[in-house]
Amino acid sequence: MVAAALHAGWVLVPRLPERVAAWIFRLIADFLWLRQGRSVRRLQSNYARVLGCAPDDPRVRRLGRAGVRSYMRYWMEALRLPAMSRERILAGTVAHGDEIMFKYLDRGQGAVMALPHMGNWDLAGAWLVHKGHPFTTVMERLKPESLYERFVAYREGLGMEVLPLTRKEGGSAGAFGVLARRLREGRPVCLPADRDLTATGVEVDFFGARTRMAPGPALLSIQTGAPLIPAALWFEKDGWGVRIFDEIPVPEHGTRQEKVQIMTQAMARAFEKGIAEHLEDWHMMQRLWLDDLEPRPAPAGGAAEAAADPNPPASGT
Repeated sequence: MVAAALHAGWVLVPRLPERVAAWIFRLIADFLWLRQGRSVRRLQSNYARVLGCAPDDPRVRRLGRAGVRSYMRYWMEALRLPAMSRERILAGTVAHGDEIMFKYLDRGQGAVMALPHMGNWDLAGAWLVHKGHPFTTVMERLKPESLYERFVAYREGLGMEVLPLTRKEGGSAGAFGVLARRLREGRPVCLPADRDLTATGVEVDFFGARTRMAPGPALLSIQTGAPLIPAALWFEKDGWGVRIFDEIPVPEHGTRQEKVQIMTQAMARAFEKGIAEHLEDWHMMQRLWLDDLEPRPAPAGGAAEAAADPNPPASGT
């Protein structure tokens, strides 16, 4: 049903006047916010963490409403994006610090772009493609398979190369090796990286508490020599904003694990800046900080020592 609804949305929503589509999705956002479902409450709890206040603070409620509206704007634009013109995307995107990225890409050198789940990730990808730099990314395999295939087709239609995080039967899909090869070929790699609660996630300080973030961006930079460049995304009134942060250098000394830790922490600091400046455009509706996780009951005959999150890692959607 979800796959069918998205397919219908990609057909019908582009046919609506943009103002009408925006009005409809804002109504949906306000309805969802008023219901205060689990995802909305989690979004507001995450905002409270960033602000350093209680979840029932009036500021958090206001930000929660703005955040749900921002998230539904993402979906409205995602359904319209395949029909959006190149000129509209380029003219509507305001980039700050993009010379940091393009000084590598324009001379045929790959770069690892790491992003939090902010703004319109797909539109920023289309903007990069229209600037002449098609890129590769990784996407979590969704269920049902038809939904995953529809999303892959959508993103490939925008000019991205999409690799599955896992194979159909489970296990590694060898995405890391392909990403490293693309970087050596001079292509950019773009990876959402603000949440990785698996056993391989790197612990970092983030807004005053501990969480885990993806080690992949730092590992790819260390292995290939491609620069690791964080970025942040947000919505403008009639367009979109992109901020490219300074490159994160590979430390000269230390083990690979120590270098990954240092670089991932620096990436988290860049994310903090981007999120704090445009908090309502950070669409983190899952548990993120380690002390927010719910312990999983111990299986019969054994002990469960690790706290686990019932929500899957974010996929970049």
